[in-house]
Amino acid sequence: MAKEKISRAQDYSAWYNNLVKDADLAEHSAVKGCMIIKPYGYAIWEKMQAELDWRFKKTGHQNAYFPLFVPKSLFEAEEKNAEGFAKECAVVTHYRLKTNPDQPGKLMVDPDAKLEEELIVRPTSEAIIWSTYKNWIQSYRDLPILINQWANVVRWEMRTRLFLRTAEFLWQEGHTAHATKEEAIAETKQMLDVYSDFAENIMAVPVIKGVKTANERFAGAEDTYCIEGLMQDGKALQMGTSHFLGQNFAKAFDVKFLNKENKLIHVWATSWGVSTRLMGALIMMHSDDEGLVLPPKLAPFQVVIIPIYKSDEEKELVIAKGNEILEALTQANISAKFDSRDTHKPGYKFAEYELKGVPIRIALGPRDLANNQIEVTRRDEKTKEIVDADMAIAYIYQMLEKIQENLYQRALKFRNEKIIEVNSWEEFNQALDNGGGFISAHWDGSPETETKIKELSKATIRCIPLENNSQKGTCVFSGNPSIERVLFARAY
Repeated sequence: MAKEKISRAQDYSAWYNNLVKDADLAEHSAVKGCMIIKPYGYAIWEKMQAELDWRFKKTGHQNAYFPLFVPKSLFEAEEKNAEGFAKECAVVTHYRLKTNPDQPGKLMVDPDAKLEEELIVRPTSEAIIWSTYKNWIQSYRDLPILINQWANVVRWEMRTRLFLRTAEFLWQEGHTAHATKEEAIAETKQMLDVYSDFAENIMAVPVIKGVKTANERFAGAEDTYCIEGLMQDGKALQMGTSHFLGQNFAKAFDVKFLNKENKLIHVWATSWGVSTRLMGALIMMHSDDEGLVLPPKLAPFQVVIIPIYKSDEEKELVIAKGNEILEALTQANISAKFDSRDTHKPGYKFAEYELKGVPIRIALGPRDLANNQIEVTRRDEKTKEIVDADMAIAYIYQMLEKIQENLYQRALKFRNEKIIEVNSWEEFNQALDNGGGFISAHWDGSPETETKIKELSKATIRCIPLENNSQKGTCVFSGNPSIERVLFARAY
């Protein structure tokens, strides 16, 4: 339970950090910059994994696993990718420790155990995967290759925040190889749609699909597509990316194939990924000052049943009815928990499950049994209703659907109200300083202007929306001609 109550309005960052810990999702570890994902948090991540994995397999992808370590020479092969991640790399130089002769009981790196070639702890896996694909691909008959892996990666972040930015995090990364440019671009867009569908229909988080500018593009990609969400504090969060890599990695690793015309050409590539950052998005998008608010499709359990009784006789009757309801919910494919602990009072349990964001709470006491009813509380609206026990399962099933839709519509309304169209540099800064949001503004298309705006305002171009009109105008900063509006925001 929370020791210090901090509201979103008081300090959004402290509110978020406290909520992650108080709701038993994650905590800092003994390794600086790394986190421990606790069972309740990991249960949510497992649900995310299952939903995404099903979608990946439905679109023809298979799971595989590649090494954590990448030889430095392979990592350097694609120069832009190597340069882009160089500052975040952890490097293994030795393979053994030995007793320190000057400090008994302590260990030191064995200088005689230096690796012939340094190993990079993967910040991303393009290098090791494309060096492998070289052995797998000779002919057009070997294509496409549609591989995904669930893994951990290391990016040595100096400023960390649980789930949003840690030195080690969990993710999935898809890596595909294709015979044509058109096929690879179609794959890139298809996976962006998969991410968008997951975010909106499972996480209940509305997103904007778009393309990154050259400055914000993934290192080594020709185009980076993204989904961007807007959190309750008006800051944007990049929730997923899908990259059209062109032939850059195929050329770096000399991956060629004989096409149907019997010509030897380089393969076309994509990569795409989402991470435990989605957990941060889920927390920030829906939660309130009382704790987590979870969409039913991702809640570790959708319903919690809490018995209320005073005597042993009442306990026996209430427990029996509670187990009956639990079985009925389970038969209806509704995940539920019956908290029959006698070590905590009902009031404590009410607060605990409110903090943990369980979508529906059922309270069951002797009076409810006598009247053949249950008390149902929904977490999103904090409303209570008395429901006929014989109608409870159908009622709860419908209520879960309503909660899922309500969370999405509430977030969509907030997001749409926070898309602010501006036409001058003064309006741009006023919008940013007055609660933030997505700032729709004209930009002249130059990297120099983009960099200057970022330096002065701390806002970046989140994306050029795919559903964009070609409305011509004048850049809010430079005054130069602009062919379309883009979305700026301060971001995580």
